[in-house]
Amino acid sequence: MLPQLLPSRREFPGDDPIFALNAEANARRSAGESVINATVGALLDDQGQLVVLETVMDLYRRLKPAEIAPYAPISGDPAFLRALVQRYWPDLAGPGVGCATPGGTGALALSIRNFLDPGEAVLTLAPFWGPYATICAEQGVRLETFPLPEAGHTFDQADLEALFLDLMHRQGRMLLWFNDPCHNPSGRCSSPIGRTRLLGALREAAKHGPVTLLLDLAYLEYAADPAEVDHALRDYAAFAEADSLDGNILVGAILSISKALTLYGARAGALVFPWTRDPALQAALSMSCRGAFSNAPRAPQSLLMQLARDGKAQVRLNDEHRHWSQVLETRARALSDALRSRKLAGVAWQGGFFVTLPARDPFLAAERLKAHGVFVVPMKEGLRVGICGLRTEEAERFAEAYAAALD
Repeated sequence: MLPQLLPSRREFPGDDPIFALNAEANARRSAGESVINATVGALLDDQGQLVVLETVMDLYRRLKPAEIAPYAPISGDPAFLRALVQRYWPDLAGPGVGCATPGGTGALALSIRNFLDPGEAVLTLAPFWGPYATICAEQGVRLETFPLPEAGHTFDQADLEALFLDLMHRQGRMLLWFNDPCHNPSGRCSSPIGRTRLLGALREAAKHGPVTLLLDLAYLEYAADPAEVDHALRDYAAFAEADSLDGNILVGAILSISKALTLYGARAGALVFPWTRDPALQAALSMSCRGAFSNAPRAPQSLLMQLARDGKAQVRLNDEHRHWSQVLETRARALSDALRSRKLAGVAWQGGFFVTLPARDPFLAAERLKAHGVFVVPMKEGLRVGICGLRTEEAERFAEAYAAALD
């Protein structure tokens, strides 16, 4: 008889349904069925093939053995961390405090290790990226949520203040994972007013204990309006610079090259705090890296450093990002038009790989969609639809099946 492998405090939330749904969709397609698989979480072209950015592959082919094979520094190459931070905040001279991690997932896990105790709670928006729950369960903490406002609405600051204060009273500190701009899975971005209210509520919460705001920035390269993303990043930087001075608010970012460079399997990212120089925090992150995974892969770090030195490659990569952002926008618009033609609400896509559609019973609706050969990911808040894999010409069939599933 096998021993119990996991401590009782770790209650795994269940097998990730996406893998099972994707496997079923692929099996039915292999059997000759016409299937729409909107469970995919990677960018596919209109032939259903994985998109690999050519600029990135060209850079990868240039890497020398010494840029691939040796161990990277435990906290990551400082030049890699600087290059990654400067992709989003080019005016910053360096990464502040930070460490390289195995993708954004590694950064999320390290944030729990360093800012919460077992039994405490991480706060995030709902709906959220499903593995958030898995990461929290594995680390022995809870995941608590507050709702993303409906499209056309924004946060109520008083409600946020009450929510944050309640959490502060219960555990004396707060860790917020905030996936914005290009929220997964809604495909939306917070408005300037919404950000102002959220940040104002965080200032109030910080009067009662330490607040850590971590920006999860996985999809920024695939925004409908890059200027909107730049505006948001400037707002967050201004907040970090002004409010970190009192020592009770710490702002950081969870960064990843998985989607940005279509290097999902390279497992490279970072947990960074660009607006602090706290040596104790740096030492803690370095120790966590050593204890959790020793160090992150060197090859993707070398690649990003090479990209930072190659202005022509940066221009080509920006062009590729704009092309695929426009493809995603076209897919979102086609789906929205198809839904509206059936008297259903459209989608308010502003960036990223997904949109969320409403359903009174999302799990029942997903089963009904499967009967029509359409696969989506059901969540408590609705249906996650991966427009990253949904071809434009599939929008009409998808909308027809969705309308039937709601009856």
